[in-house]
Amino acid sequence: MGLFEGMLKDDESVFLNPEHLDFDYQPKQIKHREEHQQVIATCIKPLLNRRNGSNLLVYGQPGVGKTVSIKHVIQELKQTTDKVRLIYINCWKKETAYRVCLGICEQIGYSWTQDKNTEELIKKISEILNKDSAVIVFDEFDKLEDHNVVYNLIESIYRKTFILISNDREVIQDIDSRVRSRLPLKELEFAKYTAGQTRDILEQRKNYAFVKGVFSEGAFNTIVDTTIKTGDIRFGLHLLREAGNCAECRASRIIEEKDAREALRSINSFIINKETQLKDSEKEILKLIKDHPGNSTRDLFEFYTGDKSYRTFQRILYDLVEARIISSEGKILEHGGKTNTYFFGIKQ
Repeated sequence: MGLFEGMLKDDESVFLNPEHLDFDYQPKQIKHREEHQQVIATCIKPLLNRRNGSNLLVYGQPGVGKTVSIKHVIQELKQTTDKVRLIYINCWKKETAYRVCLGICEQIGYSWTQDKNTEELIKKISEILNKDSAVIVFDEFDKLEDHNVVYNLIESIYRKTFILISNDREVIQDIDSRVRSRLPLKELEFAKYTAGQTRDILEQRKNYAFVKGVFSEGAFNTIVDTTIKTGDIRFGLHLLREAGNCAECRASRIIEEKDAREALRSINSFIINKETQLKDSEKEILKLIKDHPGNSTRDLFEFYTGDKSYRTFQRILYDLVEARIISSEGKILEHGGKTNTYFFGIKQ
């Protein structure tokens, strides 16, 4: 038998609309985040009357709907008015002031960026945005290396709402006091989905993504239970897709529990792939943990030779745990900045 024989043909596929399983897919309805979207919209509404909006810090662990909810609000705003400019910056990809400015220029249609420095770009950005109003979203805000760009944009843009998205509420403590004083922030927490909400969301995506009746109850329950434990909807979407692929590879029109369990084995490779997306500072700390497993935060910091502060070092550890790249014993950070002793190792 050839390498690609024995699989289902296109017209036999268990998938109907597989794009509904993409992490960045925008469903028409963001289930169980309606109240959060209302808060976000309330912060933006004054811009429609050419007044300053409210700035917002949105925080919560990965995979709880922060980004998708904000993008949903932005999409609805686009359909409501063309008088508010909408800017979305992922600070993981654009972590420097200059790259942030290039990202904004691209979104507002300004292409004459060659040979211009950050200050000159901010001047052009403000000239364009000040003709209307602006919503500027900084996703993965804790990855932004230079907060001065935020200060300069605050000073230069007249009518705006800044939305900062982070896994960690304490990220605001790392911002220079000069920036904090100019950026009053409301806070909006995205709590972990309940077990019932997790099942409901995965059920919605499953029903759209797959042919009706192909998913066995046992397979779906296995995926739901795993997703509830991780607290990350993205893992559930990954498992749904992988289970479907497993069924098709064995030419089955039914996704059985053994397909879900085979998909579970792919989680480790899913986590490993995340390591390739890490920034240099995160890779450095990950190597530190590999070289000194089982150490507490304070002990690890003693081995650390980088330029990050202890608070930033803590936050990077927090992000690596939340991304399921490393494991820890005990709780990492509590609101209010309290810390406990905890020990780290590479996720198995």
